[in-house]
Amino acid sequence: MNGIITGSRRPASNQLQKHFYPCKLYTTCMANDLKNIKEELQEIQDPEKAKILLKFFKTGKGQYGEGDIFLGIKVPEQRKIAEKYSSITLDDIGQLLKSNIHEFRLTSLLILVLKYKKEDFNRKKEIVDFYLSNMENINNWDLVDSSAPYILGDFLLDKDIAEILLLDKHDLIHKAVGWMLREIGKRDDRIEEEFLGKHYRRMPRTMLRYAIENFDDDKRKFYLSR
Repeated sequence: MNGIITGSRRPASNQLQKHFYPCKLYTTCMANDLKNIKEELQEIQDPEKAKILLKFFKTGKGQYGEGDIFLGIKVPEQRKIAEKYSSITLDDIGQLLKSNIHEFRLTSLLILVLKYKKEDFNRKKEIVDFYLSNMENINNWDLVDSSAPYILGDFLLDKDIAEILLLDKHDLIHKAVGWMLREIGKRDDRIEEEFLGKHYRRMPRTMLRYAIENFDDDKRKFYLSR
């Protein structure tokens, strides 16, 4: 029995290990999980589908997906593997995220979403920080769509996003926040004008213009005359 816990030999069966000896007791278990994820994904790769994905995701020189390698695996298959290995560490997820193989990165993000859903606030904050620190590797629209709403979106749900991003320096963020305020105004103009009343003097010009796009001429002139 001691041999099993210290990792000097393998347990009699995977079922025995699962029920009596948690993975964290093994020095090699987590490394094996990382290796297994990669191997299981490679086992179900589809070269013909991979060729299609290379074109679909714009992986040519100078395109947004340049350098990505595809195995040609359907997302439902990746979800199955993600659920199987949802207990891997953030370090292991980080290793997968560094890969230039697209499915490794997507599967790691699907695992991260599963981990996030199970955690308390403090652990969720840790996962959010981890996500933000790895943004350079979350660099394709499907990676963002499969993870950002369920991690960043959920975490920010009860927070004032417009206020958080008010002084962001990126022009695209100015447009996005202005658009968001404009859409809020369509549903409840009182909420939008309450926000503008507090911040319109400090708002980037682009953000303000987008936010007041649906206002009448007199009201637009008022806000723009700051």
